Amino acid sequence: MHVDEILKRYASGERSFQRLNLQEAELTNANLSGADFSYTDLRQTRLGKTNFSQACLREADLSEAILWGTNLSEADLYRVILREADLTGAKIVKTNLEAANLIKASLCGANLNGAKLSRSLLFQADLRPSSDQRTDLGYADLTGADLSYADLRAASLHHANLDGAKLCRANLSQRIQWEDMQTDLSGASLQGADLSYANLTSAILRNANLKGADLTGAILTDVEFQGAIMPDGTVHD
Repeated sequence: MHVDEILKRYASGERSFQRLNLQEAELTNANLSGADFSYTDLRQTRLGKTNFSQACLREADLSEAILWGTNLSEADLYRVILREADLTGAKIVKTNLEAANLIKASLCGANLNGAKLSRSLLFQADLRPSSDQRTDLGYADLTGADLSYADLRAASLHHANLDGAKLCRANLSQRIQWEDMQTDLSGASLQGADLSYANLTSAILRNANLKGADLTGAILTDVEFQGAIMPDGTVHD
């Protein structure tokens, strides 16, 4: 089905567009809120500024897709493939990304507040601030997620759930370019998380729960641990 046909059918009230082959298609600045693109091939598509809020993209393949500023709020992206996709500045608020593949994806400046990312793969993902906004993962559910080698410098993860997450060699340090912007993990839950060899220089971990976390080889220079529950269960003063 051609892009123009999709937009025409959407305008007439149709919402089901499952299992299509739309590889390399361009759907920028379109309104497709509430549409169902489950199992659709969207590899290398250009979807910048498109409104996919409350849409269904379950198990769709968006590898290497460009989604600059795309609105995916409250959408269902269960087991979606976003490998090496560019989601810079995207709105992903309260989105279901459980078991999603975001390996090497760029999420610079994206708003993931309240997103569900449990069991998702974020290996080598880029979650740094963009030129104009901070990546927001506040209150996100990242239980069991793989963030190994991810770049989380200056990201906001306040009150995020990272229980059992893999953050081996992740970079959670303060970015030199933003001297007043520290990686914020205040109130986050990191019970049983793997933070081995992670760089946490100047990170904020006030009131965080690190019970049972693995901090082997982690760089903890100037970390703010006030009120945090440490791996051995003691509370840092």
